[in-house]
Amino acid sequence: MTEASDRENWEPKILAFLCNWCSYAGADLAGTSRIQYPPNIRVIRVPCSGRVNPMHIVAALRQGADGVLVSGCHPGDCHYLAGNMFARRRFALLQRYLIYLGIEPGRVQFSWVSASEGGRFAEVVTEVTEQVRALGPSKRLNMRAGSVSAAEEATATEAAS
Repeated sequence: MTEASDRENWEPKILAFLCNWCSYAGADLAGTSRIQYPPNIRVIRVPCSGRVNPMHIVAALRQGADGVLVSGCHPGDCHYLAGNMFARRRFALLQRYLIYLGIEPGRVQFSWVSASEGGRFAEVVTEVTEQVRALGPSKRLNMRAGSVSAAEEATATEAAS
């Protein structure tokens, strides 16, 4: 096979961290409503988007994910009151760290999806999949496991908190 045909047949692998109370329920509603969306995502259900450690996102990219989606409750609707606002702040800081690591901005995305928005969930997944597909296959981060020092990891985690 040639590189051009490999690129045509390539499908992105996207890891999605979904809030249990809203985004995961929205994904479930999309499924039970039989709303079509790309099958490129692999879901990890988390109690709250505010509990997603930025280093988990970096680890996912390092281990071969082409994109990452973090999705939580709309502002003001968080089951844990302000967890989604912590996530939004972390995400803004994480974007700068990802640019420093050489990762294109569109590879990691954040969204708000409520439990009643199955259609919106399908739209978000479709948009994320198309944007990651346009970026092409991810180059694994040029770090060996453990090559980020404990001090660098602590600084990145602290800055994103």
